[in-house]
Amino acid sequence: MTGETGPKIQKSDEEWRSELTPEQYHVTREHGTERAFTGPYWDNKREGLYRCVACGKPLFSSETKYDSGTGWPSFYAPADKDAVSLHEDRSLFMTRVEVRCADCDSHLGHVFNDGPAPTGLRYCMNGTALKFEEK
Repeated sequence: MTGETGPKIQKSDEEWRSELTPEQYHVTREHGTERAFTGPYWDNKREGLYRCVACGKPLFSSETKYDSGTGWPSFYAPADKDAVSLHEDRSLFMTRVEVRCADCDSHLGHVFNDGPAPTGLRYCMNGTALKFEEK
């Protein structure tokens, strides 16, 4: 859909499994979802940068994070226009827009059109797919 960039980081399933925890692997490589209010960062209020847990790419800034009340970390914009790529997701008998890391194709979550100004978007991310770097 959008955000397609250069060559992707490609690793075998065995390599990804050796670098990620089982939960991180399930979310990022198998397109899983953590349960609401259980993952890291949904209630994090510290200033800093959220990176991809798999490859370290900067994805979201605490400056665009807000409390959506959903139980997942939510942002109204990525850190950079090329940080993420968007893909049509027709799983679970619905059509949604999946958000992936633009560098390694890790599943991060979904984006919805019910967010705050200035974008009106809600990037609803799995905290398990993120690594927080405090400012």
